[in-house]
Amino acid sequence: MSRRTAARLGWSLFGLSLLLLVPAAVLNLGRPQVSDLWYTTGELLGDVLLVVFGWFGARIVSRRPIHAIGWLLCAFGLTGGLSAFASEYAVYGLVSHPVALSGAAILAWATSGEIAVKLALLAALLLLFPTGRPPSPRWWWVLWLAGIANTLVLTRMLPRWSLRGVALLQTNGPELSGVLTQLANLGFQAALVAVLAAGVSLLVRFRRARGDERQQLKWLLFAVVVVVLGVPLLSVAPIPIHPSELAVDIVVSLLVSLIPVAVGLAVLKFRLYDLDRLISRTLAYGLLTVILGLCYAAGSLVFVLVAGTGADPPSWLVAAATLAAAAVFRPARRRIQAAVDRRFNRRKYNSAQTIQTFSTRLRDQIDLDTLSTELLAVADQTMEPTRVSLWLRPSASGSSSTARSEARPTTWSY
Repeated sequence: MSRRTAARLGWSLFGLSLLLLVPAAVLNLGRPQVSDLWYTTGELLGDVLLVVFGWFGARIVSRRPIHAIGWLLCAFGLTGGLSAFASEYAVYGLVSHPVALSGAAILAWATSGEIAVKLALLAALLLLFPTGRPPSPRWWWVLWLAGIANTLVLTRMLPRWSLRGVALLQTNGPELSGVLTQLANLGFQAALVAVLAAGVSLLVRFRRARGDERQQLKWLLFAVVVVVLGVPLLSVAPIPIHPSELAVDIVVSLLVSLIPVAVGLAVLKFRLYDLDRLISRTLAYGLLTVILGLCYAAGSLVFVLVAGTGADPPSWLVAAATLAAAAVFRPARRRIQAAVDRRFNRRKYNSAQTIQTFSTRLRDQIDLDTLSTELLAVADQTMEPTRVSLWLRPSASGSSSTARSEARPTTWSY
């Protein structure tokens, strides 16, 4: 397939997923407040994230037509558009305005198999990222397992054909039994095993990877760690302010959106950004936020214990706590940043210490030859270039130290 054909196909798939998503969002605006539907606004936001995958997929196949990751991302985007449109169309035609749209019952039945497709695509993405091939030929069994599990899970659609309708949209829908249902449950468990095995293969690949591939894997692992740590903290942190369910869904979706962004940047532009610095700053500010939050919670608890249960803290105490947090913010951030660099970014920490030592000696050293040699040694230790040299500009015209005709550049090599 030529590059132009791949680009047209990739952007066509993204455009189709976007065209399916727009009417789904419009139908979502007029849906009734029904609590027992499994497809909520949070589910719609999840499908929007899949469409974001599709945008990055179109970008990748436009530049690298044979890259498997690009086509997987396009498949994610198309799956998200189809899932959003089918679910919202079924809700509108069966719950919001019954009998207003034809085919709503069939689309409600079709949504029964979307989980199988999503799990299979997720397993393939984790296994093939970022090169488009598994870490070794021994890992191909994961894709075979994902394909078999996908087929078994899709068998759950066969006994549900007779129940097509609003019952398939309810959270507590009818529980079916039989051989096909048991096979579907077995397939779902096998799909989860395939996803976990693909995640393990990603860690194995990271341990073996070097150079560019390791940097690409860092992008995805960084996004996954932020999501894994951020979502539980989000579920605990907003308790005092009682946010709406929609607000929580939006924030969670923004956190999860880091994954498609990380995948796209890892394949396309991983060399443009200093990821180690980003990870270091994230760890430092995350730890600082947790420490300040714990200190504030401890202070509030002490005040409640001293003043009595149910007492509200006075305004002067809140202002004092805010000023204290502002006062300790910068020194605490500096100390935490140094600790993070010393533990997780040792190379940068050692380079900073080397430069600090050299700057101290620079104030006392006046021998040009010794100074030049030490400068080249510091550059070699901190940046590790393949070759390093120092070029000194000749003396200015009219200088008393060297005549203009005698001025020559002097070079030291290390």
